[in-house]
Amino acid sequence: MTIEDKINLVRQVGEEIISEDELAPLLSSGEDLIAYDGFEPSGQIHIAQGLLRAINVNKMIRAGVKFKMLVADWHALTNNKFGGDLNKIQTTGRYFIEVWKACGMDMSNVEFVWASDMVKSPDYWQLVIRVGMTNKLARFIRTAEFMGREDSAEKLTAAQIMYPCMQIADIFLLGAKITQLGMDQRKVNMLAREIGQQLGYWKPVVVSHHMLMGLGKPPSKESDTAARTIANKMSKSNPDSAIFMTDSTDNIRRKINKAYCLEGDTKENPILEYCRYIIFESFDRLGIDAFTIERPEKWGGNVGFKNYVDLEKAFVQKEIHPQDLKNTVTDMLDRLLQPVRKHFEENKEANQLLKQVEDFKVSR
Repeated sequence: MTIEDKINLVRQVGEEIISEDELAPLLSSGEDLIAYDGFEPSGQIHIAQGLLRAINVNKMIRAGVKFKMLVADWHALTNNKFGGDLNKIQTTGRYFIEVWKACGMDMSNVEFVWASDMVKSPDYWQLVIRVGMTNKLARFIRTAEFMGREDSAEKLTAAQIMYPCMQIADIFLLGAKITQLGMDQRKVNMLAREIGQQLGYWKPVVVSHHMLMGLGKPPSKESDTAARTIANKMSKSNPDSAIFMTDSTDNIRRKINKAYCLEGDTKENPILEYCRYIIFESFDRLGIDAFTIERPEKWGGNVGFKNYVDLEKAFVQKEIHPQDLKNTVTDMLDRLLQPVRKHFEENKEANQLLKQVEDFKVSR
């Protein structure tokens, strides 16, 4: 694989890459490159965290990097997930890992690192403090979107103020030259580039992936961009806004059928997003070479698409009805999630973890 081939794979992951001219030297350096991703264990895992994350991680691995996936249990604690119950947070973290085992993530090139292990080291807290000394408090508060919040500074707790300092310290202690997280965490990753230089480390390349929309109607266009991003992403606290990794066939069908999808309209269309970012990226896993919509001859008969661009074009021209699209998306998502459901049905440890997580009350 050439360097350009590798960069193209990273481009497929990154809605934004800061900066691409720094990426090529890294990929051609011959060093063992570490990319960092992380997650707060909180509630049941949806397809953006499950299927999409596996797709993105696998592409980055094919580009020549290995992943250190941070199980951010202490970060979830500072963010008061599950009311600050660390046992529930850690149980949920183990459940997340079981999902990725079953949905196709290349586990041979992923190392899971628990924040609760990292915080045992005095060196960790020294770096957290050094990070916090680099900027005024207001600079860190401006990164609050990374916690999925749009709260004013007055509503943030002192523990939550520690969060960005911890996240930035994580990058350097993990040895990550690349960060691969969602666009909602762009601000804190950009701050890490500044602070890395200030503290004698490096500027991590920031690969920010697309955030899948929620299934509901988008917020009004009068909302500011940040608020719209937060309001319209998938949410564990609103189960109908997302497909979860162990949803039943009936639940998938119900949620997809009621999802927002205006005929001929590609703007803020969650069903088309599922097609673009998940289904068309999963042909090998599905064992297909085309996205085939099955319908009666009186409505045009079956039609197949080899790529997303052609599907979108047909949808814009109203050659594809939203319900026909939804029926196909339901079927393909159900097939992608079947191995995950099977894993949680047949593996006793995974099954027990799922039952525990289902009983936990989700906090924002």
